[in-house]
Order: sequence, then C-alpha cells, then structure tokens
Amino acid sequence: MILFVNRPLPETKLTTEISANDHIKGNPAALTTLVEYSDFQCPACASYFPLVKKLLEENDDAIRFVYRHFPLPQHKNARLAASVAEAAGLQNKFWEMHDLIFENQFRWENLSNAKASEEFTKYATQLGLNLPKFTTDLDSEELKTRVEADYLSGNASGVNSTPTFFLNGKKMLQPRDYENFKNIVLGA
Repeated sequence: MILFVNRPLPETKLTTEISANDHIKGNPAALTTLVEYSDFQCPACASYFPLVKKLLEENDDAIRFVYRHFPLPQHKNARLAASVAEAAGLQNKFWEMHDLIFENQFRWENLSNAKASEEFTKYATQLGLNLPKFTTDLDSEELKTRVEADYLSGNASGVNSTPTFFLNGKKMLQPRDYENFKNIVLGA
C-alpha cells in the first residue's frame, strides 16, 4: 500500500547572510532586501534583468538588491561570464559589466568559450578597464572561488534553477510581469 500525505512544502530560506563580499545595489539600509541567484547565460534571467533594473531605478531608496552567481552547468559560458563580471568588479565596474553582459547575451551565448572571451574583452574595453589587470584577474583562483562560493550558498538555500529570488530572506514566487513583481517586492 502506498500512502500519500498532502503536506505543504517546507519554506525555503536564504541561508547565507548578506556580507561585504556581496554585490549590493540600492539602499544598503533599506527594509526590503531582494537577493537574486542568477546565471548570465540563462534566458529567463535575461528576461528578468529589465524588470529588476526598472524596479531599482524607480525604487532605489526602498530596496537593497543583492546579486549572486548561480552558473548552471548546461550553460557553457556562464562561469566565464560570472568571472568577467567579478574581474570588472575589482575595478569598481561590476554593475556596468553586469548590465552589458545581460544586454548582449544574444551576442555571446552560443559562442565558444574563446570567442565569448573575446566578446567580453570588448565590453572591458568599452568600460575603460585596465585590460592587462582584467585579463590577469579573470584567470585568478580568487574569482573562481568567489563564483563558486555564491553557487554553494545558493545550493545551501535550495536554489535549483535561475533566476531564484529571496525577498527578506524567503524564497519568492516570480510573476512574469513588472507590475506584479513590483507589488510583491514593495509589499514586503
């Protein structure tokens, strides 16, 4: 005999506290904190990118937004893209690179790793980064460890797909339109 029990799924909570190592945008003292686990090569993440960007532009004072890497194994350039953003971050250009990577996903998502690297170097040039430093940083263990730490923190919090959002520490459902997304986040 098989017995099925109708129980609610356990609530998924963010297990890794926000720290100085995180990429934070918006008001660091805001009462509302939105954490996104994302993959630069994920089509759904690229779809949410303009929603999050608009939400932050319109409500910058009310939200503390945290971006964490969760490169999925099926996306061959996702880890590289995450490292590229981190390397730009070492020159205080994380968010600018973050935006360029998402805005141009269609240009690099199907390229070989080497060709994607060339594309990302164009973005680094466009942002005025110190290219020798960028190239050296890109290959550093420090950046690979940083990306892996984000990924492991996502695993610990029950992340298994991207994007995954946590609103004030609790995993949230993701509506597909801006108004509902905004209402959920600002209503927290």
